Amino acid sequence: MIMTIAFIVLMVLLFIRVPIAVATGAVGVAGLAYYQGWSPALSQLGMIATETVLSYEFAVIPLFILMGNIIARSGLAEELYNATHALVGHYRGGLAITTIGASGGFSTFCGSSFATAATMAKIAYPSMKKYGYSDELATGSIAAGGTLGILIPPSIALVFYGIITETDIGALFVAGAIPGILGVILYICAVLAVVYFGKDKAQGSEECSFKEKLKALKELWAFSLLVIFVLGGIYMGLFSPTEAAGVGSVGAILITLLRGKFSFKSLLAALDDSASTTVSLVAILIGSLIFANLVNVSDLPFEIVDWIDSMELSLMGVVLVIILIYFVLGAVLESISMLLLTVPVFFPVVYGLGMDPVWFGIIVVVATEISLITPPVGLNVFVLKSVLPDVQLKTIFKGVFPFVIADLVRLAVLLLFPGLSLFLVEHM
Repeated sequence: MIMTIAFIVLMVLLFIRVPIAVATGAVGVAGLAYYQGWSPALSQLGMIATETVLSYEFAVIPLFILMGNIIARSGLAEELYNATHALVGHYRGGLAITTIGASGGFSTFCGSSFATAATMAKIAYPSMKKYGYSDELATGSIAAGGTLGILIPPSIALVFYGIITETDIGALFVAGAIPGILGVILYICAVLAVVYFGKDKAQGSEECSFKEKLKALKELWAFSLLVIFVLGGIYMGLFSPTEAAGVGSVGAILITLLRGKFSFKSLLAALDDSASTTVSLVAILIGSLIFANLVNVSDLPFEIVDWIDSMELSLMGVVLVIILIYFVLGAVLESISMLLLTVPVFFPVVYGLGMDPVWFGIIVVVATEISLITPPVGLNVFVLKSVLPDVQLKTIFKGVFPFVIADLVRLAVLLLFPGLSLFLVEHM
């Protein structure tokens, strides 16, 4: 009963636009005070805040955010788009495929679905409209491509999951690689299906010469090398994810300096953005950890396990129920809020049933990823709407429908074949 009241109060606070850090922290402290008294509850608030800020693992977040901000100011998004456009842009639907490919590459550095969608909207949408692409396909491919940022490492969602569940963040990053690539492939298949059945949805553009293709690809060598070095270093055990983030940040500064795109003004702007984003994320994380403590103190996970035992569900049955809950919550909550509120409840349940924590992390993030483009919330859709105010929301939602189908196929494949998520992890 207490936890039911806590969840209701939390939902009400979120609906009236109370910041998630304040809402989760306030409900968590109040609930802990009910069970343990105000003094222990406030002591836990202080300890969790201190330990989170001083955590070695948490340092991965500001460093990867800094790396993404530096690279975002170096013109990488435009170069990725131009390179992919040079290869496939002349095919019918090629610009939409270009957008998906460039979004996947940019999200590797950026790590933010919202930033990826907003950036690609400014770059890709004018080109697609120039060559007669429908608003549905143009905006759908941008919104869907932006969701790749939540899974392809370095992923803030995976970092949060790793901190909350005490799962190896490096293993989570490596595990996200194949599902992320699978997502890109299935999104491209969705584009091909749309242009096959809708002849008027897209046209081809002029084909670039071989020299132009080679020039576009040459511009990406340094950033490609940085990705391989950072993720490869984690995979080979050369350095931890936190050390990899530091290496990536320094590498990004050196690359932008060598390519003549570095300035102290842009560096200060990147540091400023990184600091403000980090403060927001650390506040959210502290609030969610306090709420997670309340969940554990209330014995809610054990009650859920007993309920599941009474239903005699298999592990896969439990996971399917959890995914269904994510789809329902995705209609009213944004992705990070949903992740932080549910993982403390669901993780002890599936872990107790023998599910690999890395596999579950990938499944959770993919399920969360789908919620970014599903109505009525679909935050990537609203980000896109803010950048492209002349396009109607219903047009964008109609455009993302084929990509939602592709995401559901990917989720089913990852559930049926856990080795896709765990293969690289097992060989680290």
